Amino acid sequence: MTRYKRQDPEITRRKFINVAMGTTAAVGGVSLLSALGSANPVFRLTADKMPPLEGDILVHAEESKEGRPIALADLSDQLVRAWPMGKDENGADVIRKGDPNNILALYRFPAGEIVAPTNLEATVDGQVVAYSDVCTHAGCSVSDSDINAGEMRCPCHSGQFAPKRGAVVIGGPPPKPLAQLPIRQDGERLVVAGFFLTPPYPYHNNEAEWDNLKQEVEEALA
Repeated sequence: MTRYKRQDPEITRRKFINVAMGTTAAVGGVSLLSALGSANPVFRLTADKMPPLEGDILVHAEESKEGRPIALADLSDQLVRAWPMGKDENGADVIRKGDPNNILALYRFPAGEIVAPTNLEATVDGQVVAYSDVCTHAGCSVSDSDINAGEMRCPCHSGQFAPKRGAVVIGGPPPKPLAQLPIRQDGERLVVAGFFLTPPYPYHNNEAEWDNLKQEVEEALA
């Protein structure tokens, strides 16, 4: 598994700017090039950095509950953050939080409130839906809107999304909706049913790179 490499998505544009600004003027252009090179370090595709995979259990991401499987009773029309938890090469449980872009947003709405373009077949009974919780603009974590109830809002640049309508963009600078993750119910637990239906951040503008990552994952698991 550890022989597969790709560019690390954890270093965001914001982190790069901070690195560049922290570089002394005396070093000049050479330092800027060094910072640019370090913005995309190579990492190993370990189990904790793989994207959500079919069969992964959704567990709480909140620190006080982290690792506890999420039950339907835990969900409402208020955002609940989750991590996917799968297995490592030795069969031990591993929370896939090595890549912070794996953070998820879960909602449970009354029947009939979730509508297209949400993929209803990828929800639980048309009532529980899961999205990437990473804004497609600059990679910030999205929250419930503190302005308009029933909407999601990015605190960094005021991007707005509609969780009942496929997390489409309804305001601000994000270029794409939040990626929907197919899920299913397994007893009391919620389980990942496959890869994200569309490329999540930071692959949202590069579908080929997302396809390459999925291929790497499939080869590593084979």
